[in-house]
Amino acid sequence: MINQLSHIHPGAKIGANCTIEPFVYIEENVVIGDNCHIMAHASALSGTRMGNGNRVFHGAVVGGIPQDLKFVGEDTTLEIGDNNTIRENATLNRGTASKGKTVVGNNNLFMENSHIGHDSVIGNNCIIGNSSKIAGEVVIDDFAILSANVLMHQFCRVGSYVMIGGGTRFSQDILPFSLIARDPAAYCGLNNVGLRRRGFDREIIDNIHRTYQIILQGTGKLNDLLARVEEEIPISKEIQYILDFIRSSKRGFIR
Repeated sequence: MINQLSHIHPGAKIGANCTIEPFVYIEENVVIGDNCHIMAHASALSGTRMGNGNRVFHGAVVGGIPQDLKFVGEDTTLEIGDNNTIRENATLNRGTASKGKTVVGNNNLFMENSHIGHDSVIGNNCIIGNSSKIAGEVVIDDFAILSANVLMHQFCRVGSYVMIGGGTRFSQDILPFSLIARDPAAYCGLNNVGLRRRGFDREIIDNIHRTYQIILQGTGKLNDLLARVEEEIPISKEIQYILDFIRSSKRGFIR
């Protein structure tokens, strides 16, 4: 199902049962897996590696060169997993010499006009809202939801199961399981609705809430507050994830 009005370089590799609509542009050094649907006027540029079952909508561009003045044409990639939806005019750039690749997991939704910068790592089951702009070398963990017009500074990390309100801009890390909004961006509590929808039981949600009460409302040095969490809160995988997230943060986190 490859339309003759599309340009596909002979060196590109197209999997089985793919649909490629008219006026699609696919460069050399592109690999597209099985059961993908590339819609009219979309482009897959050199260095794109795409898994199975992906949908790329009209005008989207995947694998574009980084918007980074340090990029001098090095051989890098954009690695996309399976079952992602990339809506109209979204752009996902490949990596630079810094990390060599931009990585996107599985089952993500990139809404219209969203942008993913170079060397970023996007997990699984994330939603990037309309016109949200994700700078280079960021990390977004699984099940994060960024609403429309979110601006994410380079080198930041967003934890799993986060909800970020529309129009939010931030330059520090966002704690897992949290709800972030306002201007300037602020911690607005737990993403309770999202956690319940994903099957978190009441005890785990309560323990996450108590953990953040200690960390965000307690007094004293951060390391002492983290030690207090370890003493007072049962250590589940969720609590350990929070502790590891904070201890590895290089930019600090939004409170």
